[in-house]
Amino acid sequence: MGLIEVDRKLSAAVDLLSFPEPVTHVYNPLDYARLPHEKFLKKYARKGIPNLLLGMNPGPWGMAQTGIPFGEVAMARDWLKVAAKVNAPAVQHPKRPIEGFDCQRSEVSGKRMWSWAQEYFGTPEAFFKQFFVFNYCPLVFMEETGKNFTPDKLPASARDPLFEVCDASLREAVKWLKPKRVIGVGKFAEKCAQRVLGDLDLEIGFVLHPSPASPIANRGWAPQAEAKLKELGAL
Repeated sequence: MGLIEVDRKLSAAVDLLSFPEPVTHVYNPLDYARLPHEKFLKKYARKGIPNLLLGMNPGPWGMAQTGIPFGEVAMARDWLKVAAKVNAPAVQHPKRPIEGFDCQRSEVSGKRMWSWAQEYFGTPEAFFKQFFVFNYCPLVFMEETGKNFTPDKLPASARDPLFEVCDASLREAVKWLKPKRVIGVGKFAEKCAQRVLGDLDLEIGFVLHPSPASPIANRGWAPQAEAKLKELGAL
C-alpha cells in the first residue's frame, strides 16, 4: 500500500467520526484538497528517506488551504510547485473560508519551516533527499468563533477513535517510507511517534514547533531547529 492509498483510507475513516462541542466545524483537506496533496506525495515521497518530520494536524492557513503539510500557500506554490485545484468543504466556517491557492493569508508555521528548508537546501529536491513531511492527524478543528482547536484537547470519547485510525495510518506510512528516524515537530507529535512506533527500529526525537504561539519559536525558530536537527544527526 503506497502513501496515496494510506491517506485515502485514512480520509475515509476520519469522515465517519463525529466530534462534540466546542468543535463546530471540521475540515478534511485529504478530501477537498486531494489533488495538490496527492501531487505532493507523487512528487516528493520516496522509500528509504532518512528523516520523517511529523506534524500534529493541519493549520487553517496552511495545509487546510493547500493539502500540503505545513503548506503555506506561497511556499507550496512557488517553491514546492505543487499547486492544483482545491474544492470547498461541504460546510465552511465563515471566518475560515477555503480559498486554496488563492488564499492571501500566510501560515507562519509553514512559512518558517519551508523558508528554512529553502535557505538551507536551496532546492526542494535537495531537501527531500534528506526529509519528508507528514502529519499525524489530517483534520482541522474549529470552534464557533473560528478559533483553531487542536486534537489533543478533544475529550477521550472523541479522541480515542480518532487516534486509533491515525495511529494505524502512521504505522502504515512509516512502514512504506522506511525512515531512519522520525522527528516530531513539537512534543505532541514526538509522543505520538513514541506511542505508535516505539517498537520499530527507529530513532525518535523532536524539534521545536514553529508556531507563533510559541514564545521560544518567536525568538528565532530556524537556528534553534537547525541546531537540534544537527544534534539528532539529521543534518
